[in-house]
Amino acid sequence: MAFVSLGSRTFSARIASARIGPHAVGVSLLLVFALSAVAQTTPAAPGDTLQVPPQLTPAPPAAPAPFAAPDRATEPPQPGAMNEEELKRLLVGKPLYLRGGYLDNSLSFNEHGALIGHSPQGSYTLNGVQIERVRLTKHKVELDGKRYGLHFLGALPYEDPTKAVDRVNITPKKKQLHISIDRELVATPKKKHEKENGKGKGKRAAAAAASRPVVAAAPPPQPLSPALTSSSPEAEEPSAAEQAKAEIAAAPPAERPADPGSITTTNSPAHAAKVLKDALDKIFASGFDGRMMAAMPAFWKLYYEAAAAKRDYRPSDPAVLHQSMVDKKARLVTTFEPESNEYAQSNGVAGMALYHAVIGADGKPGEIAVGRPIGFGLDENAVEAIRKAAFEPAVKDGHPVPVVLDLVVEFRIYSKRTAAQSQPQPAGNPAAPVLPGPYSVQHP
Repeated sequence: MAFVSLGSRTFSARIASARIGPHAVGVSLLLVFALSAVAQTTPAAPGDTLQVPPQLTPAPPAAPAPFAAPDRATEPPQPGAMNEEELKRLLVGKPLYLRGGYLDNSLSFNEHGALIGHSPQGSYTLNGVQIERVRLTKHKVELDGKRYGLHFLGALPYEDPTKAVDRVNITPKKKQLHISIDRELVATPKKKHEKENGKGKGKRAAAAAASRPVVAAAPPPQPLSPALTSSSPEAEEPSAAEQAKAEIAAAPPAERPADPGSITTTNSPAHAAKVLKDALDKIFASGFDGRMMAAMPAFWKLYYEAAAAKRDYRPSDPAVLHQSMVDKKARLVTTFEPESNEYAQSNGVAGMALYHAVIGADGKPGEIAVGRPIGFGLDENAVEAIRKAAFEPAVKDGHPVPVVLDLVVEFRIYSKRTAAQSQPQPAGNPAAPVLPGPYSVQHP
């Protein structure tokens, strides 16, 4: 017998413990509900205690947990992966050089650091860069910054040229240098499918069957037609290349790589990070490393070799004489006017520069070295003009000999009047006098 005491009333119910039929279960449930109703409507007398067995007290339903979208910012980074903060530490605010001498202000590189498309090339003195913003996406790196020109302030080769160089911002107003670099795609490795009727499927099927209520056995399913069972899950899975194409196509247009056809895939975030670092090393130089020096023209190499040795230029051929050692000095017999450029004109870069030229016995210039550069791409123009000039060779003991000739070249800023006069004149109008431009003089 089970007793429930409620004030002065007593109810009893007898539940058979040996076997409970369906009618007994129904009576028991009705009794429980009746007791709950009486407890809610009948006030308890003072001093009385309401005693309800714990198993009859229903537990309050748990409130469903609110759905929260995954926060990508809080996801732990994959081991070895490159993140945006690391890129900022490597690039932002550093005085870098752009390898290759590319002059366009919008450049795209593939994942291996090779230029996509074409760009005019120029002196390294116009390829100083400073990155200000970095944006890292799944398919590429986007860098924004400014381009700088190097203006030499008159350092001699035996002085430290790095302390006599001014970095001048040459990026046009309201514009910026934009560089994008494609990234190797990190493909998420797919889990291996268990064989049909394998342990994994067997466990999942057993768990699903245990959670379902027992129902009458259904007739066995009819086998599918061969046309529906001919393809396996493995055959339907896309390859890594197909997966890469699908991910690139699904990305927003602004985040797609510049050269989707050359993108490779990997399962290793560390490998993708190494590929990106190698590309950065092929695009940027933090100083005059060996590869940057090897890519320079010979006249710059001779200048930096002399600067490193803290001495003046010396010809590679020891048989070359100085002007003071000959009977008749070599001299320039034609004038030449090295061209300026838009960068120097826009930024007011003018002045004189010194160059050393070996004038051979045939009167032709051979080895040329920068003695005192000016920068801004003007030294390249000066060397090109010297190679096209005509000279009279030096003479010693009645025979022409090679000597070192020092040449001073002056660069000027063209005035607005000069630029206006350089425009084609209408027919019948007399041409106005043109102001003198740059000229070269022979150093005594």
